[in-house]
Amino acid sequence: MGRKLYVGNLPYSATEDELREFFSGAGAVDTVNVVRDNATGRARGFAFVEMATDEEAQKAVEMFNEKPMGGRNLAVNEARPKPTFGGGDRGGRGGGYGGGGGGNRREPRW
Repeated sequence: MGRKLYVGNLPYSATEDELREFFSGAGAVDTVNVVRDNATGRARGFAFVEMATDEEAQKAVEMFNEKPMGGRNLAVNEARPKPTFGGGDRGGRGGGYGGGGGGNRREPRW
């Protein structure tokens, strides 16, 4: 198991300091990052917590997954890498843009 954990279903009021204190019950916490909306700065309801060791990360999952914090049951599991999508081709093959049709041909009106 990796050391980086995804923490979902967070109360929107949760801060980095609160999470650091909460997760320190499982071991040493290296970093905490509450994810925020770029436009508003408001918390988005999830965070990433990096524990010092794999063992402490596993312990944190066991201790805190489905445990309440601020009236919400947390979802704590190993963080997965962000998926990558293609090479930035932007639609060269298919791309979701409709075909242009059949030239000047007009459909009859009935």
